[in-house]
Amino acid sequence: MRIHVRLFALLKDRAGTDHIELNLPEKSTIATAVEQLRHRIPALADHLNHIAFALNRSYTQSNTPLQEGDELALIPPVSGG
Repeated sequence: MRIHVRLFALLKDRAGTDHIELNLPEKSTIATAVEQLRHRIPALADHLNHIAFALNRSYTQSNTPLQEGDELALIPPVSGG
């Protein structure tokens, strides 16, 4: 199945893009997608342990199943002042 991954803030900077298409096996979860990204873009690896996930614009957990055409947003912690 094919999903769309959106990257924000530091993740976008490290990857050099704000979106990535992934082809995943059926019955994959968000955790599966994150592991594929970890191997595909090593510059993201250290930052993928502390992120929030939004699936089709709703926050969710890493064990959430994915479906064809889903949009997965990876959102790093935000700091500021």
